[in-house]
This record gives sequence, C-alpha cells and structure tokens, in this order.
Amino acid sequence: MNTVFVKPAKVERNWFLIDAEGKVLGRVAARVASILRGKEKAVFVPHQEVGDYVVIVNAEKIVVTGRKSKQKEYHRHSGYAGGLKTVTFEKLIGRHPCSPLELAIKGMLPKGPLGRKLLKNAKVYSGAEHPHAAQKLQKLEL
Repeated sequence: MNTVFVKPAKVERNWFLIDAEGKVLGRVAARVASILRGKEKAVFVPHQEVGDYVVIVNAEKIVVTGRKSKQKEYHRHSGYAGGLKTVTFEKLIGRHPCSPLELAIKGMLPKGPLGRKLLKNAKVYSGAEHPHAAQKLQKLEL
C-alpha cells in the first residue's frame, strides 16, 4: 500500500457561502470542518490540505438549543495561578459575535500545524457583508 500525495496545484479548491442565521452552532461547525478538511472529495488524504474555502455570514445570529445560551461556558487561562477566565455563550456572542463559531470549528479540526492552516480557510463574519464577492461563492444550504 502506497501513501498518496496529492500535488497542491492539482487540487481544485472551491469557495462556499453559508448563511448561519437561525442555524444550530454544532451542525454548522461540523459541516464546515468537513468541507475544510476535504472529506467530501475523492482525493482526500488526512495529512494534506485538500479542502475548500468557506465564508460564513450572520454568525451573530447563530443559535444553540435548550438552555445552552446561559449554561455553555468557554474557558481560557492566562498561565498564572488563579488565571482561569470563564464566560458564558450569551456574553461571548455579545462581545465577539464570531468567536463561538470559530471555536467550535477549531475544536473539530485536527490539532497541530495542519489544523491551524485549515482554520485560516474559514472566513467568519458577524453581519451579512463580506469582502469575498470576487471568488464566485457557491451558496451552500445546511
């Protein structure tokens, strides 16, 4: 069995547009992570970047089910003793509307250099405006 190496010039990369208004956070993030990795392509290999680009608009209008808006917590640590900072979903989406979706997508991608590279292919915008009109985006329904 030989390892497959796809030449980066041979990979066809598309641009997709997803409107996140009224959509559930985890479902959007899972679909975006799959597209970024390129899992829906015949040339998928887990160790290379063969995925597409995704532009997500209306990230501030994404929803979570149940009581998660008050109960879901995001943690970060400063590195100092007692430096744990915790914020709920509704506070985070109020301050940084794109953050919950970016963090959800980041958690579904591989850890390490490849995952960080793939995350840069996702462009998240809080409103309906985006600067990627020249890329001829294909609208994607979830």
